[in-house]
Amino acid sequence: QRESTQKKTFTSWINSILAKHTPPAVISDLYTDIQKGHLLLDLLEVLSGQHLPREKGFNTFQCRSNIENALTFLKSRSLKLINIHVADIIDGKPSIVLGLIWTIIFHFHIEELARMLACTYNQSSVDCSSAVDSSPKTSRSAKKSAKIKERWKVSATKALLLWAKEQCSLHGSISVTDFKSSWRSGLPFLAIIHALRPGLVDMEKAKTRTNKENLKEAFRIAELELNIPRLLEPEDVDVMNPDEKSIMTYVAQFLQYSRNLPVSEEDMQGKVGDTVNWLAAQGKKLEKLLIDTESETYYQKCKEMMSFVEAFNQEKKVFLPVLSSKASVADLSEDQQRMREEWHKLISQINEWKTKLDQMLPSPLDGIEAWLQEVEHLQAEDLPDLQDPFKAMSLFREIIVIFKGLMDCFDSHLDTLQSFKNEDEKNMPLVLPEKLEEMKRRL
Repeated sequence: QRESTQKKTFTSWINSILAKHTPPAVISDLYTDIQKGHLLLDLLEVLSGQHLPREKGFNTFQCRSNIENALTFLKSRSLKLINIHVADIIDGKPSIVLGLIWTIIFHFHIEELARMLACTYNQSSVDCSSAVDSSPKTSRSAKKSAKIKERWKVSATKALLLWAKEQCSLHGSISVTDFKSSWRSGLPFLAIIHALRPGLVDMEKAKTRTNKENLKEAFRIAELELNIPRLLEPEDVDVMNPDEKSIMTYVAQFLQYSRNLPVSEEDMQGKVGDTVNWLAAQGKKLEKLLIDTESETYYQKCKEMMSFVEAFNQEKKVFLPVLSSKASVADLSEDQQRMREEWHKLISQINEWKTKLDQMLPSPLDGIEAWLQEVEHLQAEDLPDLQDPFKAMSLFREIIVIFKGLMDCFDSHLDTLQSFKNEDEKNMPLVLPEKLEEMKRRL
């Protein structure tokens, strides 16, 4: 029963994510469709926002390679894949496949939301700021922050449970103590909907209905009014021992919905202030890093840059709702304008740093990088909107000639890149392997 519920819930969750992929994809049977590896990579690309290497075909070797790429990517994010092996996924072993998908859901969905909750519960040090001062006091503070961060990572389940309890607290008789039997009556789901959108639920009437009626009503309202995918059915929850992971996956969607609700002006000002402080701290951290790595090797500089960017992208997620505000410049407050300026300044600094590192690549990689950028720029350039078809054709021919000239170097650049020996006279790496893989992918 538990395995069947998880398969159904996880499949629906995956499909809600794959709908955002370009092009959209759908899983029909979790155990067989995952064996090819393509849909697993599609899922991870949507969740991470990254382009992942893949084999295009569907033979055994290519499917194995794609699954290996997916697992390697997950391991690179420090996920522990205990007893999860490529062969078991290719065989479609239910317990292994479900274990893998749960690991992905927990990391990308539940832990991510728990990090945001850390800021909400007045613990902004968790992921909302980065210390740059090296004084003993700050060092102790940083250690304490690291401990809190680790605790929140471990306690993502508790964080989600705490949030659910708070939503249900308006209705004293509704007790939520776990992600199992506490949800069987359907009342906690309805209480959360009522907390998020008060006009949608009559809680007094709900208390007179059966479990199945309440669950059916909650799932219906969530799907139609909150646009939350229907991952569960009443019969999945109204049992002696409902599946904890399936309920957690579904409840997390309500928390995600709450993050997207409009906030009051006062709350927005507080969030903008927190974001400005975080951006300023990141700017100082970047400046200090540039000074500290000035005399380092190229490899070490790249390693530090990658570490900074990974941490930056991770922390940034907490502030994205504020940073991605669609308000026009005229409607922005002074603080919001300052926030945008700080944001653009920081992104420019990061991009400048990346450009300098690309220019510092050891020979012959520096020449290949410059060639790649020239080709990519030419490909991305839009043709001018010329009314005269003869002028347009003439211009197009000129671009084709330039492009063909550049492509004459393709084979030699590819051979050079593939045969590049990535070590110096002391057998130390010259370039990050990730950079070489990125250049190969771009080629």
